[in-house]
Amino acid sequence: MTFDILTLFPAMFASPMSESILGKAVDRGLISVHAHNLRDWAAGRHQVTDDAPYGGGDGMVMKVEPVVGALRDLRAAAPGAQTVLLTPQGRTFTQREAAHLAKQSGLIFVCGRYEGYDERIRAFVDVEYSIGDFILTGGELAAMVMIDAIARLIPGVLGCEGSAAGDSFSDGLLEYPQYTRPAEFEGLKVPEVLLSGNHGAIARWRRQAQLERTARRRPDLLADAPLSDEDRRYLAELAAGKDGG
Repeated sequence: MTFDILTLFPAMFASPMSESILGKAVDRGLISVHAHNLRDWAAGRHQVTDDAPYGGGDGMVMKVEPVVGALRDLRAAAPGAQTVLLTPQGRTFTQREAAHLAKQSGLIFVCGRYEGYDERIRAFVDVEYSIGDFILTGGELAAMVMIDAIARLIPGVLGCEGSAAGDSFSDGLLEYPQYTRPAEFEGLKVPEVLLSGNHGAIARWRRQAQLERTARRRPDLLADAPLSDEDRRYLAELAAGKDGG
């Protein structure tokens, strides 16, 4: 997959996209990441990309011409790419959205700055995303977060293909607790079932641990999670135990 990023600060992407799992994925040709300087599409000697808002107000607004000019050129080079506008007004980016975007042939991210975008830019993008209900100084960090979440779902990027399948939110629930050696540390022990070698019992324990942790920490997720009858019975028992306690 190809990730193209339209930004005023392309150097911000050099280190994050060349380290760890993403860097290895780039080296192996599984993904490619290109940060493009928006000023290359701005007119005039000073390559201005912002201007004062019509009607007055604080701050500056990103101009429509350089953004649209850049998008047209990038789409011509990657006709199947989907264009993503990063904005606090967009839909919330989730694991489900990451899985959907991981199936695309390419993505073009538009990173905002200043007070916001000229509204007409929205007519030239495919989808708008926000990574949460808070404000950043620009869309670059949001783009990095999304690229990381999407890239790790592309086949071959993770060393273990089953790793992504067991992540929190991959099946609508939080992940079950994980342990490794030693079996005991300062009186804190690994659950006996995980040392038993009984794969059926381990799978059952992990599922119940997922349900319990999600019910305790993120009960809102249960409404949309694909739950079996057994899952629902276990949740009912948890609720009954809580009410009884």
